[in-house]
Amino acid sequence: MERLLFGISGLPTGDGTVKFNYKSGITYLNSIGLDAMELPFVRNVNVTAKNKDEILQEKTAKEFYLSAHGSYFVNLNADELEKQDQSLERIIKGAKALELVGGRSLIFHPGFYLSDSPADTYTTIKENLLKLPDLGVAYRLETTGKPTQFGSIDELISLCKEVPTCKLCIDFAHIHARGNGALKNYDDFVAILSSIHDGLGEEALQDMHIHLSGIQYTPKGEKNHLEFKESDFQYSLCLKALKDFNVKGCIICESPILEKDALLLKETYEKV
Repeated sequence: MERLLFGISGLPTGDGTVKFNYKSGITYLNSIGLDAMELPFVRNVNVTAKNKDEILQEKTAKEFYLSAHGSYFVNLNADELEKQDQSLERIIKGAKALELVGGRSLIFHPGFYLSDSPADTYTTIKENLLKLPDLGVAYRLETTGKPTQFGSIDELISLCKEVPTCKLCIDFAHIHARGNGALKNYDDFVAILSSIHDGLGEEALQDMHIHLSGIQYTPKGEKNHLEFKESDFQYSLCLKALKDFNVKGCIICESPILEKDALLLKETYEKV
């Protein structure tokens, strides 16, 4: 990647008078100075034979970055082997659809500990991830927001070392919530980026996929996303660390006010 891009998760909200689809969403976001959109494949894959060509054409014309968030119904550590296989099928279906529109990254939560130990969970998830075909789309493993969920930064860095088709999706808000407000100062963000550099090399920092939002949390972890100005998440310190490490890739804003907060991120980044 040549620079850090800014975009949103899902379709833009605009002024509330227009209902966007993927093509018009790309057009609108590009017109207000944003660079990316994460397609919501969370309940179903909604890139079809009818809309794929117009999405690809608009994406190409605007030199736009597309990713997708994969199914919520993925657990590569499910107790039943059938559910593990179904999870793999959902991931592959999302990756194939994203590839049709020139997308780069499919983001998903790989699984849950359930009653298994972290070590056993890790092994099962790794074995399943190794079954995923290389479709030219990066499988991005997202850091999770509750300590009871598989998906700490250390677990995911280790998986990305062992599974060539997998890369990171760093959700800083999730890390903040997972640690009950863990990211308090600049050095906390530096520590995360240093861990990525030490574990996966400079290459990982030059092609990052990042989720940012305000977040509400309890000692048990995340509750829901918030606007930045309603949250204690230190987004300006996060952006400063990203700039100081010369991070490149894409930041996807998951705030409830989507493009407004995405533009806030971009404007803040340009000033820090």
